[in-house]
Amino acid sequence: MKQKESKRARVGLYSAGLHAYWSQFSGLHDRILGYNSFIGERVSEWGEVYNFGLVDSETAARDAGEFFNAHNVDIILAHSGTYFTSSCVLPLHQICKAPTVMLNLQPAAQMAYAKTDTGEWLAHCVGCPIPEAANAFERAGIPLSIINGLLGLSETPEISMTDEVTAHMPQAKRAWNEIEQWVKAAGVKRTMQHARFGFLGNNYSGMLDMYSDFTMLQSQLGLHVELLEMCDLDRSLGKVTLQEIEQKRTEIETFFEISGDSPSDPRVKAPTEEQLNWSATVAAAQERMVEEYSLDALSYYYHGSNDNHYEQVQSGFIVGHSLLTAKGVPCAGEGDIKTNIAMKICDVLGKGGSFCEIVAMDYIHNTMLLGHDGPFHISISDGKPMLRGLGVYHGKKGSGISVEANVISGPVTMLGVTQLRNGDLRFIVSEGVAKKHDILTIGNTQTHVDFGVDLDAYMDEWFKAAPTHHCAMSVGHNASLFEKTAKLMGIECVRVNP
Repeated sequence: MKQKESKRARVGLYSAGLHAYWSQFSGLHDRILGYNSFIGERVSEWGEVYNFGLVDSETAARDAGEFFNAHNVDIILAHSGTYFTSSCVLPLHQICKAPTVMLNLQPAAQMAYAKTDTGEWLAHCVGCPIPEAANAFERAGIPLSIINGLLGLSETPEISMTDEVTAHMPQAKRAWNEIEQWVKAAGVKRTMQHARFGFLGNNYSGMLDMYSDFTMLQSQLGLHVELLEMCDLDRSLGKVTLQEIEQKRTEIETFFEISGDSPSDPRVKAPTEEQLNWSATVAAAQERMVEEYSLDALSYYYHGSNDNHYEQVQSGFIVGHSLLTAKGVPCAGEGDIKTNIAMKICDVLGKGGSFCEIVAMDYIHNTMLLGHDGPFHISISDGKPMLRGLGVYHGKKGSGISVEANVISGPVTMLGVTQLRNGDLRFIVSEGVAKKHDILTIGNTQTHVDFGVDLDAYMDEWFKAAPTHHCAMSVGHNASLFEKTAKLMGIECVRVNP
């Protein structure tokens, strides 16, 4: 069950037409409203729909603009219902500045030419006004995206003179996949505008790519950063009950496999009962803190003087942060809030989002091993993740339990969020295929990813994009989805190995 649910996009919808047609062509008005209702019903699967209905004059356009502003919509779907003059719709978008996607969805794959009259033709004349609208939007300085294809009805309206069943056709499936992506991307934007990101402790000292200006993050994404101290977590730790510890032990044993000693590294041991109980205790405290501060995500790292209490607390971090990540509160180590943002985007879209860096190259399999010592997104694991006890946290202070796992084999997409010299964010997106090969038994998550090109050529392009050394791994090929998300947020997006 999700600890924090994501926001659904608020979608403005209207169908465009020309008022002069309604008295001339019987049934055309209601026919277009029928298409409008069909679109609204389908879009409501992914967002909250605010449907104005028909926009067929400058007056209606202004009313619609005010209507969409009143409902604070995140995106507008402008359905071309028949021919319309550009002056019928432009005032709407000058009043409401929400990003707009115009839908050029023809009802039928082909008209019945021999019997089609003017009114029937006008019901299919949906592509005709698109160039005019595109020109008007350009000259008004209003961005416009367009989806072309078929409407995708499952049955033909009685008024129609031709077969309008197109749901099975690739042009309809492709168009609706695009619509779904735009609406879900708008949901990411809304979620970020309402999100509270916790920042616990500090950055790993010397990792210059990790450092970010929190004001810059809020100004570009809308999220709030709540600065937390280890004493905030310690306060929650002091309230943890025996019942909560037992519940967390049950969660841990349900979600994870408990390892034996590593066959390859003498510092990597089977977790002890003491370590497991401590991880369960800290996990309960982490959940309490997330609830207290109503956090949607958490970036964390702590180092202090040797053997102090907070060092002991951080030794139990990774297991609890993996559990939170699986519950919709992604957690990123080393204070990497930019990768935490990438993880949150992946999670909101239902694609996972696991904390990664380069582990090594496998030139025999032409794969890159990507992973980290935690946290891991359990929901995209290939089998149960394994818990291993680490004698040392790979260059970081402390020790404790870490997660060893790999991501489900199949399509994956990496999403990195980096910062440029001017302070702007950049998304870096790359699609590949996760493959099942041997991994190290040292308590790190690791997944072999084949990016479809020579490894060195891939790294040439990736490193040119000025990434950070961390990124988020998502399941599925999601580059188009991430690009739409970036566009709605006004963030540059670079695709590596398109």
